[in-house]
Amino acid sequence: MTKYSNLSLESHNISLTEHSNVPVEKNITLERPSNIELTCQITISRGVNSVNVTWKKGDELLENYLTNATGCILYAQYMFTIINSKQMGSYSCFFGGEKEQRGTFNFKVPEIHGKNKPLITYVGDSTVLMCKCQHCSPLHWTWYHSNGSVQVPIDVQMSEKYAINRTNANETRLKIMQLTEDNQGSYWCHAVFQLGESEERVQLVVLSYLVPLKPFLGIVVEVAILVAVILLCETYTQKKKKHIDDGKEFEQVEQLKSDDTNGVENNAPRHRKNESVSQ
Repeated sequence: MTKYSNLSLESHNISLTEHSNVPVEKNITLERPSNIELTCQITISRGVNSVNVTWKKGDELLENYLTNATGCILYAQYMFTIINSKQMGSYSCFFGGEKEQRGTFNFKVPEIHGKNKPLITYVGDSTVLMCKCQHCSPLHWTWYHSNGSVQVPIDVQMSEKYAINRTNANETRLKIMQLTEDNQGSYWCHAVFQLGESEERVQLVVLSYLVPLKPFLGIVVEVAILVAVILLCETYTQKKKKHIDDGKEFEQVEQLKSDDTNGVENNAPRHRKNESVSQ
């Protein structure tokens, strides 16, 4: 610890209970090298001397830890220094007895955050993708575009289509100009810290301007079909009505002809009768 006395001290604690069935975990975000002090404590009813204490980093046994008891409370302490990414990870304390109890400290670099929902824009427009790290300052930012399963670095020096804004150390902005449908897909912002790396995905969707019109065009087509059906029905109805009217007119003419014929036949006997009388 003396060698790294210029580093800040990070102290973290976990409290365990004797009869708990669930391990206790604590997530710790670490951006830069630090001295670390981890403490686990457990209350023992049957006597602290009956409990065996061990520390592990992953599956590796650790040494040089301290134990201390105050009454029925047993403390286990492990002090070390994290100066590189290999020392990050999970550190666990174990209290063995009738039932083993475990507490775990998980060390990780800060998370970065982008837009949770897909960013939707249109062909020919420009857009800006952003990633941000709360209360941290990465050493370096890099943007990638996913080409299938492969992440391709975006080099703003080789293409005028992209521009990266590095005004604030805790955020990065990627501007994409003259969008085409080929530009849609997954973009990854990658942050490098002293103790590791972190990345986040931003989804970009590029639409043609015809896409918003599709529902409207669908409605227009449906209306056109409906109007055509109505016109056909009206045309058919008019033809049918005309055919019926022509039929009625034909029947009336035939009836008139029939009436005229009957009249002529009825008048013939009268003329004969009159001639007989005259004689």
